[in-house]
Amino acid sequence: MTTSPWEELGAPADRWAAGPPERDVHSDALRHIRVCDLSGQLAGAGATRLLAAFGAQVIRVEDPTNQGGWDILRGAPPYLDERRGIELGAGFNNHNPEKLGVTLNLRTERGRELLERLIAVSDVVTENFAGGVFARMGFPYARLRELNPSIVYVSNSGFGASGPYRDFRTWGPIVQAMSGLTFASGLPGQPPAGWGYSYMDHMGAYAMAIAVLAALWHRDRTGAGQAVDVCAVEVGISLTGTDILERHLAGLPPREPGTVHANRDPAMAPHGIYPARGEDRWIALACRDDDDWRRLAAEIGEPWAVEATLAPVAARLAGQDALDDHLGAWTVGFDAEQLAARLVAAGVPASPVRSAAGRIDGPHPATPDWGLWPTVDHPQIGPARVEGLPVHLSETDWSLRRGAPCLGEHNQFVFGELLGVDDAELADLAASGVL
Repeated sequence: MTTSPWEELGAPADRWAAGPPERDVHSDALRHIRVCDLSGQLAGAGATRLLAAFGAQVIRVEDPTNQGGWDILRGAPPYLDERRGIELGAGFNNHNPEKLGVTLNLRTERGRELLERLIAVSDVVTENFAGGVFARMGFPYARLRELNPSIVYVSNSGFGASGPYRDFRTWGPIVQAMSGLTFASGLPGQPPAGWGYSYMDHMGAYAMAIAVLAALWHRDRTGAGQAVDVCAVEVGISLTGTDILERHLAGLPPREPGTVHANRDPAMAPHGIYPARGEDRWIALACRDDDDWRRLAAEIGEPWAVEATLAPVAARLAGQDALDDHLGAWTVGFDAEQLAARLVAAGVPASPVRSAAGRIDGPHPATPDWGLWPTVDHPQIGPARVEGLPVHLSETDWSLRRGAPCLGEHNQFVFGELLGVDDAELADLAASGVL
């Protein structure tokens, strides 16, 4: 029988499995990992959410003195129903299921001592403050290594932990603008649009989760921890590959005036979003080559579509505005679902443009039966849907059943049972504002 790397280093393979009864682990993939999580919002909390879904024991540390203001999502809209309150923010519930929640006032000496003890028994410490903030709070990486030589420390910030912008604070739209994503998107005659308010928070979360797993793999092989620096702007730059190639390899200008169009492709026409029958209903179409166009033209059957002048892609690209006008005048007479099904059957790539309700409840693979929108049980919200993960593992799949923790919900378990603080001291710490 083989032993795990951590067993060889003297630690039991299941050393972190214990938890409060209501937080029993449902996935074994990361069951042996404990995360001391000081991250929040979307980028940091989204990364540790992925780890928690695969069974890691994620202990979410928050500030008790400002009613959860450490993370602006706690208690913020949207809401499931008419109820309001610090525990009822749907965004916070979506980004923190399966986590344990504790409160610590790190402005107090005792609060910092308890955090040090928690770090000493954790595998990973995560935060997404601006670069250098955690060090100024008294927790530079050198101090973390003193507390736990095998610790994996992850800092996820907008501009990274080094460089001229390390102290700047940022949000998703700023990251997109700095990385070049905003410049490359938009509609003709309109300002650059960006990719949605917090797109880069989510992309940063995926990058951070991958980095955590890579660092843990190294730790399990060698016993040595390391510091991980995640720069959200660099994550964004990595997504601008087409623009970078065109500029540096082909010498093309960044964009010609009036050519930016978020729905068009430089080599395909038609390629866009077109109106369908009904209010705010749309269909997406893409002709990859001339064969796709011939199939679409046959379905349209109108003189403008079947004329030979539109047969070559070069002609369609040169006259995209007129082509889109003709195509939109045709699609608007059809139901989006029915027309998309008809075109797909004819071999033309097409899809209805789905609303939020359609994405969750519509007749397509990402329905609740597929598992992408699991229902979790929150102590105060009650049953509520949250985002699942778009992957499935045959042996150690993810699981999300419990909602986000209430503020300080697991203080008793973490500080009492895990760290050994007795009930009398816990009461004193709560009364004095440490917890």
